[in-house]
Amino acid sequence: MKNVEFSVEGAILNIKIDLSKEFGPSSSGKNIIVASTEGNVTIPNREEKIGLNVYRKK
Repeated sequence: MKNVEFSVEGAILNIKIDLSKEFGPSSSGKNIIVASTEGNVTIPNREEKIGLNVYRKK
């Protein structure tokens, strides 16, 4: 994962992302990647999975 942190409090999933970071252009080159799970990942200590991408226009 890039720039993504998860925590679970009861049944609430908290996601922490630093919006000031950048990880270069997307594969299309149209956007700048800010954060990504880089595919689907299991939420810690849970059955659920999440796939997340955060990006901004170039």
